Amino acid sequence: MSENLMEKIVSLCKRRGFVFPGSEIYGGLANTWDYAPLGAQLKKNIQDAWWKFFVTDRMDMVGLDAAILMNPKVWQASGHVDCFNDALVDCKECKARLRADHLIEEALDDVKVEGLELTDLDKLITNNKIKCPKCGATDFTKARVFNLLFQTHIGPVAEDSEPVFLRGELAQSMFVNFRQIQETSRKKLPFGIAQVGKCFRNEITPGNFIFRTIEFDLMEFEYFIKPEEWKERFDYWLDEMHKWLDVVGIDPKKTRVREHDEKELSHYSDRTVDIEFETPFGWKELYGLAYRTDFDLKNHIEKSGKDLAYFDPETNTKLVPHVLEPTFGLTRSVLMVLLSAYHEEEVENGKGEKETRVVMKFNKNIAPFKVAVLPLVNKLNDKAKEVWEQLSPHFVTDFDTSGTIGKRYRRQDEIGTPYCVTVDFDTLEDESVTIRDRDTMKQERVKIEGLTEYLENTLK
Repeated sequence: MSENLMEKIVSLCKRRGFVFPGSEIYGGLANTWDYAPLGAQLKKNIQDAWWKFFVTDRMDMVGLDAAILMNPKVWQASGHVDCFNDALVDCKECKARLRADHLIEEALDDVKVEGLELTDLDKLITNNKIKCPKCGATDFTKARVFNLLFQTHIGPVAEDSEPVFLRGELAQSMFVNFRQIQETSRKKLPFGIAQVGKCFRNEITPGNFIFRTIEFDLMEFEYFIKPEEWKERFDYWLDEMHKWLDVVGIDPKKTRVREHDEKELSHYSDRTVDIEFETPFGWKELYGLAYRTDFDLKNHIEKSGKDLAYFDPETNTKLVPHVLEPTFGLTRSVLMVLLSAYHEEEVENGKGEKETRVVMKFNKNIAPFKVAVLPLVNKLNDKAKEVWEQLSPHFVTDFDTSGTIGKRYRRQDEIGTPYCVTVDFDTLEDESVTIRDRDTMKQERVKIEGLTEYLENTLK
């Protein structure tokens, strides 16, 4: 994959209104990003497609939208206060603060450092004379541990307030609400609880555009099962995750499955696999599937003193369910969709000359705009607005009047709009419009009265 593809994606995102640097007029804030009009719609479309595929189209799934702030005892019970840690080193020359694992993995190909002790990380850095990415020096402090949870306070005065944490994952709210959700929804095992929401991690070296950020969105569910079923269900959900790649338009040729070895496994997991994507900056985790056993529910039962067990009507006994956890990064999905959709094609312009066309070939179901209405000249704006008013209740529809018709086609190609509807002078006579297909650039004349039905059929 071209190394400058990321530069092209970042430039397109800013130029066309997908993603902007956060707080830019004040110099920005490291690795915070704002989703601009097109990016906000793309992100919402991906989220809605995920919710439909994994929740509303199924009988064994329910949803949850839980608070970001939780009682800090939740994070003690889950192990995050004690175990949710990374290793930090400082460059003695330029004082840059860096995550040791990222420093090593970026310098040494195919080296995985998850699970290594601090002394082993120090040896890898020293023995390989790894350079600081900021200044090139090779002298670092000893690695030390820091916690990834963001801490804040509840109360008007910091000195007298109670510390709480911004959630580092979505899972815990689904565990602490398990019993109430199961009883009110009347679900029997196996069933899942799904959630989409913001999480926060105190990352030291975030980077690579929106791939790794301190604030991010996750889509995940906890799937509660009987323990003897876990292997069969694990394989099933891994297969469903691969089907999802096709739904959202992530290139399957650029994905692979990587098994975590014993040292990499999280404190709660007996098996974890990652679906990785080949980015311009290497193979990186996109989605994950973990078998969390009954670790979380048992801990919450012990620490809270509450009965979170499931009553099995088939055996007339109680059991603590085991859990499978498919996790999907929503913000990472946006990036991988952008990388998969980006195409450059050589085409002829209206003068018979060759030029490069940039086109974002989003799946039609997630494209920010499904259709754009283009009046050929400003005199036709009123008629074009009538067409827009007909289409907008059915599709997210753009109304584009700026520039020549050729420039508007190119702009709509670049933002991934599947169809352009051009209103011309003939429209006033025959009540027809010209529809242009984004991918083929072929044009077709269609009656306005049948336009909505036509687009509904082609956008399926």
